[in-house]
Amino acid sequence: MKKIFVKNCIVELQGDEMAKVVWESLKEKLILPFLDLQIKKFDLGMKNRNATNDKITVQAAEAIIKNNVGIKCATITPDDKRVKEFNLKSKFPSPNGTIRNILNGTIFREPILCNNIPKIVKHWNKPIIIARHAFGDIYKSKDLRIKDKGKLFIEFKSNDGKKLIKEEIYEFKSDGVGMAMFNVDKSIYDFSEACFNFCLERKISLFFSTKNTILQNYDERFKEIFDELYNSKFKISFEKNNLTYQHRLIDDMVACMMKWSGGYLWACKNYDGDVMSDLLAQGFGSLGLMTSILQSPDGKVIETEAAHGTITSHFRQHQKGLKTSTNPIASIFSWTKGLWHRGRFDKNFELQKFCETLERVCISTIESGKMTKDLALLVGPEQNWLTTEEFLLCIQKKLKLMF
Repeated sequence: MKKIFVKNCIVELQGDEMAKVVWESLKEKLILPFLDLQIKKFDLGMKNRNATNDKITVQAAEAIIKNNVGIKCATITPDDKRVKEFNLKSKFPSPNGTIRNILNGTIFREPILCNNIPKIVKHWNKPIIIARHAFGDIYKSKDLRIKDKGKLFIEFKSNDGKKLIKEEIYEFKSDGVGMAMFNVDKSIYDFSEACFNFCLERKISLFFSTKNTILQNYDERFKEIFDELYNSKFKISFEKNNLTYQHRLIDDMVACMMKWSGGYLWACKNYDGDVMSDLLAQGFGSLGLMTSILQSPDGKVIETEAAHGTITSHFRQHQKGLKTSTNPIASIFSWTKGLWHRGRFDKNFELQKFCETLERVCISTIESGKMTKDLALLVGPEQNWLTTEEFLLCIQKKLKLMF
């Protein structure tokens, strides 16, 4: 079998636990036998991040910028329990957060649809894609507990000391809590540009949600920037392609999401996107059938990954020598989405065709009744299921028939 030659390399970010075990197996069965591929590898496993003081994560992100495409396995974000388990030097930050900040990227989450996997929202027959602004808001906020009577203020002081803005937030008569958060115009512009470019590439409409009726400065600034960029740069292209851009209040958008059948991009602020992407994953059936793409504002740098985590419970079984039925689909699609963009950047149409074919084979395998246990439980008690290795071999067998 002649392999498809891929001229430029991709950056591979290796991960942790069961996600890593499945990652290596699918790569061996579904990627390397079919592609003549150059790979720059970075081990983002917990032990190596600890050994390098997490510098490996920064190096990996810089390599993605240099080579345009990164493909990432799921990694551990340590809590206090993990710090003890791995004897870590410190509680290292989320690798995804570090990479997002360096790439200045927007996260796009999209469900993978299979006709025989039941949807909780049955009329969602087209993908609803969530774009999450992954900067600032509560994730960079400062919060505090109030243990006394007194007043809480928010204050801004210019560097030259000439400007001072001070607003009283609340006068506490008893114990409570307070919080301050922020965002910056440049990040909001980059987020909006990434969303508009994504929609033009995919030929889908864009809906952006805030609560600007309540946050009349904070959320209103988001709306102003989206509106400004649309009118100055994207309106003509959107109209030419019969695409819609609308701002909606988030409560209105949630209601529309439940009524509509899908086929659009929903742009959300940071926390909203975090919550809604998981809601949509379950609404469509499973977090194991959800892709995640991190894209730079201009669309020229891409990092892809599965939306799920490292599947610790399955890894504990694996360590005992037991076979597991771990769903590899989202990890497979992280490879196909990343390699498809490699093909787009390189004008390698043969590579793009391979990626599209592998995705179709994955879906048709599930629709033929061959699937892992998590999906079988969704279908019903009579549905048979395969181990991870059996499932991957089924996909490999079908893929070989196509090439």
